[in-house]
Amino acid sequence: MVKPGYKQTEIGIIPEDWSVTTIGLIADVKTGPFGSALHADDYVQDGTPIITVEHLGETGITRQNLPMVSDQDKRRLSSYTMREGDIVFSRVGSVDRNAYVTAEEDGWLFSGRILRLRAKREEISTKYLGYYFKAESTKERISSVAVGQTMASLNTKIMNAFKVVLPPIQEQENIAKVLSDLDNNISALEVQLIKKKAIKQGAMQELLTGKKRLPGFSGEWSNFNLMKHSKIKARIGWQGLKKSEYLDSGYALLVTGTDFADGKVQWDSCHYVTRDRYDQDRNIQIQNNDILITKDGSLGKAALVQGLSKPATLNSGIFVIRPLQNAYDPVFVYHILSSFVFKDFLDKLSAGSTIIHLYQKDVGKFEFLLPPTIEEQKAIAAVLSEMDADIAALEEKLAKYRQVKQGMMQQLLTGKIRLV
Repeated sequence: MVKPGYKQTEIGIIPEDWSVTTIGLIADVKTGPFGSALHADDYVQDGTPIITVEHLGETGITRQNLPMVSDQDKRRLSSYTMREGDIVFSRVGSVDRNAYVTAEEDGWLFSGRILRLRAKREEISTKYLGYYFKAESTKERISSVAVGQTMASLNTKIMNAFKVVLPPIQEQENIAKVLSDLDNNISALEVQLIKKKAIKQGAMQELLTGKKRLPGFSGEWSNFNLMKHSKIKARIGWQGLKKSEYLDSGYALLVTGTDFADGKVQWDSCHYVTRDRYDQDRNIQIQNNDILITKDGSLGKAALVQGLSKPATLNSGIFVIRPLQNAYDPVFVYHILSSFVFKDFLDKLSAGSTIIHLYQKDVGKFEFLLPPTIEEQKAIAAVLSEMDADIAALEEKLAKYRQVKQGMMQQLLTGKIRLV
């Protein structure tokens, strides 16, 4: 039953004072240049950017790897120019991809695999339309009307007939303002996150190499071989697990390389194994502060075991590393393995070849500079761990803002929440 003040339409329930119209009545739709297609040989080093499908990002038009065209080609393709307020769509393939054209992209060109939508009525807020086409429900409808058996595609006929919901112009602008403010907050958090990560990278460059010492510490750093001072174990061949043994519940957690994220094990994503499989090898029964590195798949991805509250073991794609006789602080060495130090070692190891598996003998070649005392190692690890915590908190805040935005889009673009 439709509640008072709302009405049922062909594309859902909307407020009574909202309307449903087709794109063809409110905008011009233009396909990119077919016969005047440009090729890589036509691109220049300094010219006018021309966007392709891969430049249609989730938050707008991406600025990376932009091809440029000459002034002569720009004049020849002048009718395929974008201006602020246009919305550009992927014409083939990922037809749900689209982006709003900002002032920074005004005057750029669009390629033959792009459709351009340009509003032609003053009672249309282009920013509102930009958000409307970013809504998941709208993208699903676009995908559903695309044609083609082997590859989905759009054309001007399909887009002109595509139905959209229009609130009164003032409400369109109010909706766009709220969502734009959220986008500004998200962008500010993204910039802050980039800065914090850059600061951490700089700190790692100095603190993990001894170029900068923390106050109160002295003495020479020494070259240190990880394998000589560690117990390094993995599930051996005859202990291999079948996929059928990956359980949704059971006695012990089973950690795989796909359960690593940002240097932590995501316990909620882990499968389980039986008690027999857990008891099979004590060497890979992991504990807090163990260091894990992947030896298959994404080679050399490191994680530090923290927050473990139940039995856990490993699949065959991971090494577990523990210090022998307190030879080092495991948190410090985890930061080493997560840094450029270990990455540079892997790059040299694979020079001229493709490594598909990391062996113990490979790890045995890994050496790095180690501070002379456990206390200095712990102090450096504490500084970097605090930076990681700050970054993680910022990432969590950013994820919440993005979630809030998705929820607000769902509510505002359907009229469930009114801004009148």
